[in-house]
Amino acid sequence: MSAIDCALLHHPVRDRAGAVVTTSVTNLDVHDIARSARNYGLSRYYVVTPIEAQHTLVRRITEHWTHGAGRRRMPERHEALELCHPVESLELALADAAQRHGRRPLVIATAARSEGPKRLSFEAGRELAEAARAGTEPVLILFGTGHGLANIVLDSADHVLAPIPGQFGYNHLSVRAAAAIIFDRLLGAR
Repeated sequence: MSAIDCALLHHPVRDRAGAVVTTSVTNLDVHDIARSARNYGLSRYYVVTPIEAQHTLVRRITEHWTHGAGRRRMPERHEALELCHPVESLELALADAAQRHGRRPLVIATAARSEGPKRLSFEAGRELAEAARAGTEPVLILFGTGHGLANIVLDSADHVLAPIPGQFGYNHLSVRAAAAIIFDRLLGAR
């Protein structure tokens, strides 16, 4: 089993003005990131939100595909949605990952803009991902909703992955698209 997990944070994230907020879970984010995570061999996908009603939504979506009519209609889809686990906080995701992998994972945050000493190139990130695949160093990749991860998350991460370079001065991908691209760059065949 791979020692690579990911988490989609709905809190603490930033709004357009930079304030720390909580965003809503969307069906598309749950579904599409789970499918990308399964495609690239991740072992768990945490959906992080402090709102219990949002946990209920995530459980309802995942149960439809893992035990309900969705599984009967598209039996292979359950493999992706079984990776998805709602948790109240990043700390709980880290604790679960540490318990499952036997040690605290290396935390790699993502951001549309990243500078500074924690900045991690895709090449160096790929080396860390390969070590995690080999089981030597677990990794947790963090994605943020809204306008990105709050500074408190970026500051506490071990690394902040270099941004996906946009073309023609535009750099505003959906989190689903960014996750798929990042998984491919770190874990895809070369």
